[in-house]
Amino acid sequence: MNYHRYYPVDVVNGPGTRCALFVAGCIHKCQGCYNKSTWRPDSGKPFTQEVEDKIIADLKDKRIHRQGLSLSGGDPLYPGNVAAVLKLVQRVRAECPGKDIWAWTGYTLDELDSEQMAVVDLVDVLIDGRFVEALKDANLVWRGSSNQVIHDLRKERQIPKQEVAAPVVRADLPAGVPAAQKAQTRVAALSVQRCDARASSSRQPEASGCDQLSLGFSL
Repeated sequence: MNYHRYYPVDVVNGPGTRCALFVAGCIHKCQGCYNKSTWRPDSGKPFTQEVEDKIIADLKDKRIHRQGLSLSGGDPLYPGNVAAVLKLVQRVRAECPGKDIWAWTGYTLDELDSEQMAVVDLVDVLIDGRFVEALKDANLVWRGSSNQVIHDLRKERQIPKQEVAAPVVRADLPAGVPAAQKAQTRVAALSVQRCDARASSSRQPEASGCDQLSLGFSL
C-alpha cells in the first residue's frame, strides 16, 4: 500500500485531535474530486513498517492526547489497501485501547466484500458513499455530498438483527462531537437522498467529508 499524507496532529477529520492517514488508490474517480492525485495506487510513498509504528507511537503519546485515528485517501477499502489497513487497525485495537477509528470510503456498506468487512468490523465510525458533485454541500460535517452516510457502527452493532431496517442516515453523531456540529448534521441529514443519487453518480474519494482540508503536520 502507498500513502500520500500522514498527519500526526489533525483537527478536521473527525472529532477531537487525531492522527490522520490518507492512502493512495481509489476506483471511484468521482467527478469534482479535488484529490485526483490519490487515485493511482502506485502514487505517493510506500506505507512502511516505520510509518505504521509511528502512527501507533503517536496514538500512545501522552504529551498530545489523540482521540483516535482517521483513515481517508484515496480509499482505505480499495482492494489493494485492505491487507495493510487491516493490520494497522488491528494494532490500534490491540495496542491503543480507548482510541476510536474513523474511516471514509467510496463504497457503500452493501457493496463491501468479506475482506473489506473485516476492516469495517474494527472501525467505530464509517462515512460511506461516493462523492456526488450535484449534492455537494459545504455546510455538511465530515461529508462532501448529502448522499453520503455517517454510520456510527458502535451503536449499530448493539441493535438486534431483527430490528435493523433499510439503511438510514445516522444524524446522531458519536460522543465527543461538539453540540453545534451535531445540530448542523441533524439538519443536513434531513435532506439526504441516499440510494437514487448513488445509483447514477460517482463519489469523491478524499479527505474527511471528501471536501475538507487537513490541519496539522504531515509526514
